[in-house]
Amino acid sequence: MFTRLDHTRLLRYAGLFTWAVVGVPLLYLWLGPGDDRQGFWQGWMAYGAFGFSYAWLTRKLGSRHPNTLDFILLAVLTLAAIGVSYYSDSGLGCVLLMVAASVLPWLLSLRLGVAWLIFSQLAVVPVFVQLNFPKFEAVMQSMLYAGFAGFVYATSLVARQQAQAREEQRRLNSELRATRALLAESVRINERTRISRELHDLLGHHLTALSLNLEVANHLASGKAQEHVSQAHTLAKLLLSDVREAVSQIRDSDAIDMAATLMPLAENVPGLQIDMRLPEPFLIDDAEHAHVLLRCTQEIVTNVVRHAQASRLELHYSWREGGVHLHASDDGRGADAPASGNGLRGMRERLAAYGGDLRIDTRTGGGFALEVILPTSPSGRPAGLEQREMSTDAAATDASAAEKQGREPGSRPAGVMV
Repeated sequence: MFTRLDHTRLLRYAGLFTWAVVGVPLLYLWLGPGDDRQGFWQGWMAYGAFGFSYAWLTRKLGSRHPNTLDFILLAVLTLAAIGVSYYSDSGLGCVLLMVAASVLPWLLSLRLGVAWLIFSQLAVVPVFVQLNFPKFEAVMQSMLYAGFAGFVYATSLVARQQAQAREEQRRLNSELRATRALLAESVRINERTRISRELHDLLGHHLTALSLNLEVANHLASGKAQEHVSQAHTLAKLLLSDVREAVSQIRDSDAIDMAATLMPLAENVPGLQIDMRLPEPFLIDDAEHAHVLLRCTQEIVTNVVRHAQASRLELHYSWREGGVHLHASDDGRGADAPASGNGLRGMRERLAAYGGDLRIDTRTGGGFALEVILPTSPSGRPAGLEQREMSTDAAATDASAAEKQGREPGSRPAGVMV
């Protein structure tokens, strides 16, 4: 059962269990022997505030970005733990501060987290002094609890680093799958191009020559032989027409399916919901343009995950005049002015190499919006392109044959399909 829980959930349940256990001696202190009930309700209110704050802070630990409410609850969490010690005249609040230490790495930087941990433990020193500890021993007692809290802090810090490593691994895996999809599409297109070229250069030319020779033989033959030669000529023309059509279809399908290439980038991105909208179909002929669009999308997703503190990213692709447009926007923190880091600079350079452009719109609290413009055209070759290519080759073959037969190149019998 516990092997199925990740580190963050284990920390959450362990902290809640410790909080519940602290309630037992706390209840005994106020309900046990003695008539001193001063601070009873205040102590229990502090105890309840700690439990509520801890449960709220750890509900989605590591899967969301900290916000203002989280920092307010962290302050309430710390003050509530200190309040438990003050109102109960005991060190139970120090135990709760150890529980609070498990949250610090997820909300604060390393230096600020360590400082928060130490000063919160020192705030309990007056309680130990009130319990007749010498001042030095009171400080040492507080530092002893700080040491235990430091161990909890380090354990939680390791859990956070491992969680971040897993998230980075998942993101890189998505990028790898997208790159692999683009590579597979490129290999498929190259192979189809090679096959169509071989069909055109070898089979097409040979069939054209065969058709011309059969036409000549048809005029030279007579009787029964002429009938069979005519049938062979007709079959050769039909076969040549089929080859032309097959080459055209292969050429027409030489396009990269960008949907299959880009969709892996929107899958399994930790802490970020990606809404990707693609035109149907979304095909690009040129592999280099497809590669640029893929890299720009990867960089956008990476920047949002690392810097934007966003929970949602919208990626909308569309064909417009001049090429393909990508509009990306997130709900992150934004900035008054975009910092031109290596990622954005690399995107601009990639796009500029192909005549593209990158536009950025951002404001503090309003997220980032990027517009990527990449000059290219949707997949689609002019109809009959391969037929024109093969007709040109056929004309050249016919001219050569006509010269050998002593007639003008343009005087071959009508009806020959080349």
